[in-house]
Amino acid sequence: MKIKISNLANGTYDYLFEGNIDEIKITEPYCGKYKTEVVLTKFDNQMILDAETSIEANLVCDRCAIAFKKEISSRYRMVYLFESEIPDSEKDKTEVNYLHPDSEKIDISEDVKDYALLAVPMKKLCREDCKGLCYHCGKNLNEGECNYVVEKIDPRWEPLLKLKNK
Repeated sequence: MKIKISNLANGTYDYLFEGNIDEIKITEPYCGKYKTEVVLTKFDNQMILDAETSIEANLVCDRCAIAFKKEISSRYRMVYLFESEIPDSEKDKTEVNYLHPDSEKIDISEDVKDYALLAVPMKKLCREDCKGLCYHCGKNLNEGECNYVVEKIDPRWEPLLKLKNK
């Protein structure tokens, strides 16, 4: 995903990249095709790139262990400064990308890949109200109640149960 930046006048430019995930060499959990919309705003000494990437992913629900597909989107902004030489104090910082003023293109493939991998949710749910599995018999509670019978508690332990539930 390369954007030609040489001879761009100051202003805002829209780009659309679509293709197969193999092109950007992204791995699991993603599958199928990707779509990246880019808005590039160029100024005299910098460029601001706003992007949104959408990719379908194969996930497994953390509550009920059912495989499902979900489109995952990530939005991000990158800033490019035009500098002939990068100051030593700025070499290790990652908030800003430095470009030589004579640069022809920028390649955003790695950035798209990185932000897509960061967008994978920590908690993967097939749906927000997923009930999960019965912790006694393992039945998927989204498909109905289980037949597990709750044991009757000895009445002598009732005061301790009340303390526990406070």
